[in-house]
Amino acid sequence: MRVPLSWLREYVDLPATETGRDVQAKLISAGLEVETVEHLGADLKGPLVVGQVLTVEELEGFKKPIRFCTVDVGQANGTGEPQEIVCGARNFAVGDKVVVVLPGATLPGGFSISARKTYGKVSHGMICSSDELGMGDDGTHGIIVLPPETEVGTDAVELLELVDEVLDIAVTANRGDCLSIRGVARETAIAYGLPLRDPALLDVPGPNAFGYPVKVSDPAGCDRFTARTVTGLSPEARSPIWLQRRLQKVGMRLISLAVDVTNYVMMELGQPLHAYDRHQVQGTIGVRRAQEGEKIVTLDGVERKLHAEDLVITDDRGPIGLAGVMGGADTEIADHDVSAEGGAATTDVVIEAAHFDQVSIARTARRHKLSSEASRRFERGVDPQAAAAAAQRTVDLLVLLAGGTAEAGVTEVVAPSAPHTITMAADHPDKVAGVAYGRETVVRRLQEVGCDVYGQDELIVTVPSWRPDLTDPNDLAEEVIRLEGYENLPSTLPRPPAGRGLTGRQRLHRRIGRALAGAGYVEAPNYPFVSEQVFDQLGLDADDPARRVVKLVNPLSDEEPALRTSLLPGLLAALRRNDGRGSHDLALFETGLVFQPRDTAKVAADLSVDRRPSTDDIAALNAALPDQPRHVAVVMAGAREQAGWWGKGRPADWADAVEAARTVAREAGAELGIRKGQYGPWHPGRCAELTATVDGAERVVGHAGELHPRVLKALGLPGRACAMELDLDVLERIGDTVPQAPAISTFPVATQDVALVVDAFVPAADVEAALREGAGELLESIRLFDVYENAEQLGEGRKSLAYALRFRADDRTLTVDEASAAREAAVALATDRTGAVLRG
Repeated sequence: MRVPLSWLREYVDLPATETGRDVQAKLISAGLEVETVEHLGADLKGPLVVGQVLTVEELEGFKKPIRFCTVDVGQANGTGEPQEIVCGARNFAVGDKVVVVLPGATLPGGFSISARKTYGKVSHGMICSSDELGMGDDGTHGIIVLPPETEVGTDAVELLELVDEVLDIAVTANRGDCLSIRGVARETAIAYGLPLRDPALLDVPGPNAFGYPVKVSDPAGCDRFTARTVTGLSPEARSPIWLQRRLQKVGMRLISLAVDVTNYVMMELGQPLHAYDRHQVQGTIGVRRAQEGEKIVTLDGVERKLHAEDLVITDDRGPIGLAGVMGGADTEIADHDVSAEGGAATTDVVIEAAHFDQVSIARTARRHKLSSEASRRFERGVDPQAAAAAAQRTVDLLVLLAGGTAEAGVTEVVAPSAPHTITMAADHPDKVAGVAYGRETVVRRLQEVGCDVYGQDELIVTVPSWRPDLTDPNDLAEEVIRLEGYENLPSTLPRPPAGRGLTGRQRLHRRIGRALAGAGYVEAPNYPFVSEQVFDQLGLDADDPARRVVKLVNPLSDEEPALRTSLLPGLLAALRRNDGRGSHDLALFETGLVFQPRDTAKVAADLSVDRRPSTDDIAALNAALPDQPRHVAVVMAGAREQAGWWGKGRPADWADAVEAARTVAREAGAELGIRKGQYGPWHPGRCAELTATVDGAERVVGHAGELHPRVLKALGLPGRACAMELDLDVLERIGDTVPQAPAISTFPVATQDVALVVDAFVPAADVEAALREGAGELLESIRLFDVYENAEQLGEGRKSLAYALRFRADDRTLTVDEASAAREAAVALATDRTGAVLRG
């Protein structure tokens, strides 16, 4: 909400020395979020005056139309002689009053004006448009043409109110009253302790039988509807400068006098209004729910198919407006431009000031993706008692500015309702804030916001009509606290009980994050939402369990309605995004939840809000949720080791993805099996299957390796990209996170190397497992240090695997015979299981 300080001063007598910054500080202290204070005309310097065009000469021979004008500016130029000015605009004529900036002036943006030769003539100044003066859109897209009665030589800076301060307030969803100058003025008056001149305090005639006929068929959706009629509007009447400037400062577009007046009153009082061309309305105005299949063309020219829950304004033909959102094109106000084109300008209008249900308007606006200034206010809450005053204010302005006549008929349809009353203990705000305010302060602050308060120890509070957000004692307590000043609340740190800290699961996740970061990976958290098409891009089989997803009823994006079953889609998207922006050497990781639907779907029960949920209630809620195991994943592309004086460097490959899995397993204290595998997005020849033993059975817990070229192409990823994903919950379950001190032996190690020749399809992990088991308890470690393939020496389809075996005993130095015997036992078992033979 943009609030000009000059408009605010009309309702609150602020000290003359108070600046926009001072008001901003006061309102922020009172709980309003004033984001910026815009200084209009801060760098504007005169002379800027009103002039009258005397002559216009068309200059020929240029690519665009150019006019040489003489303009009477009175004595503003010091001589009284006509000012010669070159101008390219076409929307003015001889005799028009315009805004002229003279040499020596400075326009917004630091643009200095001086006499200069252009198009063969010397131009002594400029004839200004609204954009050049920083006024915003005036609807003409050209030179400002002032009313004929404007006096030549008048200071245009003062006339056009070019110097002002505008507060930009971010209004929260519960403070619809602050979407108006009236509401902000009330908060300002309270903050300064000054009286408020309420613009809604008008003499309003009571309803009678002569008003325009209105029928409200849905009182729950529309509990108040006021209609007034004004006739005899002058088609030539234009919005005066003061009204135009105020609308421009609050960010409203100028349209026509009748529409500008309704917009002005809406910004002033917060009550949205709508003006209908009386001659276009046929019969009784009605308010009802739409019938399925009905259509309406709204003022933006779009035909909209209505929903049965939409609240609509109707006449005898059908819908003529979306209630509280936007009017229909059939009853649109026609201005003088239409009259000039041969149409009939609007001279008689029906003014609507109604109060609609917040939820209904919000749903209609979202359903049709049609947010308007009116819907913004109705969604947040509008003062129902202001409707009659707003209609009267609109009638008064139309009579004053357009020469209209207010008809005596007044229509007011009201659904009976009682004021909202809240019972609250007088010391309740004290308990909430931890500050002893006392009853007197509580009552005074509540009365300042408009509440009627009765009672002593127990207060009976009647909430003002403009504050529908005050519904319970805590809301009233918040009003007292914010007006007394949040900054005055004492800061008391809670004392944490001893013996509490991070859970084992939290510590494990942090350790894994630190380990991966230490290995050169950068954490890249992603949104948990995916599209189902991504599973096709990842090459998952049609029956893959990962394709079973949980879909959201109200997704943030219709393109991503499902919750992820893998971390890879988000990480790969981050990889693609960074690679596309010039970062080609990438290593990213993420730990997060994935979502797997249960075999039997359950519906969560609606819990009561008047008590804490029981253990059974919470258990039932958890049972209705999908399974949410935590995974860890890494993706990488480009160089894993950079080239430099130390060497050539190397690209990331499948082995780095496997090593990332080993790093995670080490932090979890879990034993991870690695063997050749084939799954979804991974290259079938460069994919490792990651296994773990759970409850005595081997279980696949993840995959690692190089991604398939088809996946890289489908997702737009760089070549040879690699990835790894693991189920962290399984590793946590089987892992031993108790720190183990290293065993340091005083006896020397015996090292034995062995090279075995096996078929090329035999996994090295199977050979290693056989060697480890065969070597027995004397084996301290085993390491594969060479893989060799040569058809001439080893034979077709054969490979050589070389291992370094380290043997050590805890109580003695091993002899050569003992180490050799253990080595031979290891080789024997490997030969028996894998067909390995010693390389000669």
